[in-house]
Amino acid sequence: MADPIRILIADDHAVVRKGLQTLIASEPGMTVVGEAADGIEAVLHARSLKPDVILLDLMMPRLDGLGAIQQIKQENPAARILVLTSFAEDDKVFPAIKAGALGYLLKDSSPDQLLQAIRDSHQGKSSLDPAVAVKLIREINRPSDLPLSADPLTEREINVLKLVAQGRTNQEIAQALVISERTVGNHISSILSKLHLANRTQAALYALREGLAKLEDSEPSL
Repeated sequence: MADPIRILIADDHAVVRKGLQTLIASEPGMTVVGEAADGIEAVLHARSLKPDVILLDLMMPRLDGLGAIQQIKQENPAARILVLTSFAEDDKVFPAIKAGALGYLLKDSSPDQLLQAIRDSHQGKSSLDPAVAVKLIREINRPSDLPLSADPLTEREINVLKLVAQGRTNQEIAQALVISERTVGNHISSILSKLHLANRTQAALYALREGLAKLEDSEPSL
């Protein structure tokens, strides 16, 4: 018999944690190994417990969900994080996915949807709420109204942009391309300037729109 899926629950509402605990306890092949009431606890428990799947709310005290995702993924790029939140706004969805969340579900999802999303996340598959998936596809397919740069990206900048689109940190990009983190930062600044973009999330979405990267990419294709 396969080992149960080990799950960490991170949510600042005790009643939500209790409900999730009860639901997961009723499902053969799953077990809750820890609970966190804020983002800092989530990072610490993820580090010490090494769960198979992390169920994570976005709105938490001390450190919000996005900050927790970034720290957890920086420490363990293989961490499988499933966002479970009440918010479907673009400014929550896109940063969470680009930071490395494998799935994004809303709290009004059915128990069966949540349990299946946990299984999918454990297998490394993306799991998106239908409303979120539509938003993401619309954003990726939206024609870019950005002016074309008179100064095209270099081959190295394209490689950096691909890795940014995969949610890699500057440190991970530096390791992958065997360059310094400072050089990575310089490349990203140049990319944002050339493409008239404001931040990494916009750069990642640009790369997805232009076909330089795909949502399911997990390894750089340089």
